[in-house]
Amino acid sequence: MKIEKSVLAARIVLGLIFTVFGLNGFLNFLPMPPMPGAAGAFAGAMAATGYLFPFIKSVEVITGLMILTGIQLPFALILLAPVAINIFLFHLILVGPSTIGMAVVILALMIFLAYKNKENYRGIFKK
Repeated sequence: MKIEKSVLAARIVLGLIFTVFGLNGFLNFLPMPPMPGAAGAFAGAMAATGYLFPFIKSVEVITGLMILTGIQLPFALILLAPVAINIFLFHLILVGPSTIGMAVVILALMIFLAYKNKENYRGIFKK
């Protein structure tokens, strides 16, 4: 099966973003700057649960690898949708619009890939 270059490029970029940043949640190889105000309080509350960050980062790594390999791509996009929307809203509302660039790229890539796989979603929208 031939894969469009644009779809392959989108899969590679999106898959790498989630795989790398998901792994960073466990291995801490990329320094993360302190988050101001409400963003820091929100992240601190999620970390305080003891399970939420590891769960989210596990989902990011697993689905990032699914996207990279193309295994169950439509399912991976569904699993990542709430994560991506939360990343976007987190930066828009809590951190500030100046940091929203990566979140916009993530959402754009996800929408593009979902559109390219729209036939796989028809069943979930039937009445």
